Amino acid sequence: MFASQFRSSPRGARQARHCAVRRLAEWGFPPTSDLSCAVALLVGELAANAVRHGRVPGRDFALRLTVDEPGGLARVEVIDASETPPPAVAPPAAPEDEAGRGLHLVDALAVRWGSRPRQPLGKIVWAELKTH
Repeated sequence: MFASQFRSSPRGARQARHCAVRRLAEWGFPPTSDLSCAVALLVGELAANAVRHGRVPGRDFALRLTVDEPGGLARVEVIDASETPPPAVAPPAAPEDEAGRGLHLVDALAVRWGSRPRQPLGKIVWAELKTH
């Protein structure tokens, strides 16, 4: 398992994505692999949402990444300090909208995804995808 905290900023979201790709490479999944590319997108979207919608001043967000090769699943978790859960389904976005497609990407890439409250504060937004 990989776990780390990042500053709740756009730079922190980019760092989280880069760290996830680097860790997957250490685990034998090169940056150009399907898994690494999908995880990079998931981490990028979930971390950006944590920064944009889940930011609480003075609080960082965290990333946890696990790969269960025998089970064939990778799990991405982004933990922020906000109590507001994401929508249960990706909200509609008009073709001309410049934002609002992040959860559609998560929904398309993940086998399943969701959120749950975190005690004592915040929430965990998670997504699972197949490793092969």
